[in-house]
Amino acid sequence: MTHLAAFYHILANTLTVSVINFTVWFAITFYVYLETQSVFATGMISGVYLVATALSGIWFGSIVDHYKKKPVMMWSSVVSLVFYAISLAIYSTAAPDTFKEPSSVTLWALVLCLMTGVMAGNIRMIALPTTVTILIPEQKRDKANGLIGASSGVSFLVTSVISGFLVGLAGLWYVLILALVVTAAAIAHIWWIAIPEKGIVHTGEDHKKIDLKGTFLVVKSVPGLLALILFTTFNNFLGGVFMALMDAYGLSLVSVEAWGLIWGVLSLGFIVGGLIISKKGLGKNPLRTLFVANIICWAVSSVFTLQSSIVLLMIGMFAYLCLAPFIEASEQTILQKVVPRERQGRVFGFAQSIEQAASPLTAFLIGPITQFVFIPFMATGAGVELIGGWFGTGADRGIALVFTITGLIGLVVTFGAMATKYYRQLSHHYLSS
Repeated sequence: MTHLAAFYHILANTLTVSVINFTVWFAITFYVYLETQSVFATGMISGVYLVATALSGIWFGSIVDHYKKKPVMMWSSVVSLVFYAISLAIYSTAAPDTFKEPSSVTLWALVLCLMTGVMAGNIRMIALPTTVTILIPEQKRDKANGLIGASSGVSFLVTSVISGFLVGLAGLWYVLILALVVTAAAIAHIWWIAIPEKGIVHTGEDHKKIDLKGTFLVVKSVPGLLALILFTTFNNFLGGVFMALMDAYGLSLVSVEAWGLIWGVLSLGFIVGGLIISKKGLGKNPLRTLFVANIICWAVSSVFTLQSSIVLLMIGMFAYLCLAPFIEASEQTILQKVVPRERQGRVFGFAQSIEQAASPLTAFLIGPITQFVFIPFMATGAGVELIGGWFGTGADRGIALVFTITGLIGLVVTFGAMATKYYRQLSHHYLSS
C-alpha cells in the first residue's frame, strides 16, 4: 500500500468514526432539549464535554507520540464501542419518564457514558494530522489538511440529517444501535490498513510520557506560536456560545427533523471550504489566511441573527462553516512545519487542551446567563423597549442577542491580534523555515 493510499484509507476510516460520533453528539443534545426543554441542560452537556476534552488533550497527545498511530486509532474505537454498549443498556432499561427531568441521575449517567464514547474518538483528531506529516510531502500538506476539513463537512452533512430523523422517530434507540454497528465495522476496517511507520521517534526523555514542561518549551521556542494558541483559545471561548445555544435557537424556529435537514445543508459549507483548500492550498502564508477567515467569520456572526429568520440563519452559518476549514487547516499546516515530528502529537494535544480550556467556562456560564438574563431581557425586560421594535422580542431573540454581541467581540479581538508583534514573528518564522 502506498503512502497516499494509506492516507486515504485512514481518512475514510476516521470519517466513518466521526460520522457516528457526531451522530451521537447531535442526538444527545437534540434529545435532552426536546425531553427537558432546558437550555441550562444543553449548556451543561456542552460544558461537561468540553471540560473532558480540555483535560484529556495533553494525555491523548502523549499517547499518539509514544505509540504507533494505527493501534492508537483502533483502540480509541474499542473504547467508544464499550461505552455505547453501556449507554444502550441504560437507555433500554430506564422508565419512560426518567429523562424528562434535568435533575435525573439516570439522564446524566446516560449523557456521561455517551460523552465518554464520543470523547474517546477525539484521540483520532490528534493522531490524524500527525499521519499527514508521516505520509504526505511538506509541499502538499496544506491540501491534505483541506481534505481533512472536507471530510469533517461530510460527517456533519450525514450526521445532522441522521440525528434529526432518528431522534424524531425513536429517541436514542436507533442512534445507539447504529453507533454499535458502525463502530464495530470501523474497527474491522482499520485492522487491515497498513501505515508505513517503522517505529516511534524518541526524544531521549521517553520516560516522561506526558512531559508537559518539555512540550511547553517547544511551543515557546517558536516565535509567536504560543500567542497563536492563546488567540485560538479566546476564539473558542466565544465559540462556546454557539456550541451551547445554537441547537436551542434553531429548534425555536423549526422542528427537530427540519433542523437536522438544515444542518445537513449547512454542512456543505465544510465540504466546499475543504475542497477549495485541497485544490488551491492556503497560500504562501497560512497564518494570514487564518486571520482573514476569522475576520469574515466574526463579521458574519454579528449580523446573521439580527432578525428572526431561518433563511438568514442558514446564510450566515453556511458562510461561517465554509471558512472554518481554512482556520483549522491553517493551524495544522503551521504546526506540521514548525514543530519537530517527535513532538507533534503532544503539541497538537497541548494546543487542543489549551484552546478548549475556555469553552467549558463559556458553555457552563452562557446557558444560565441566557436563560436568566438575556431571555427575560428580550421577553419582558428593558430590551423590549430599547431594541425590541426592530430586533424582535421573545426567548429566541434573547439567544440571538447573545450571538450578535459575541460576533462583535470576536471581530474586535481578531483585528487587535493581527496588529501585534506575535503575528509578524510567527509569519516570519514560518516563511523562513
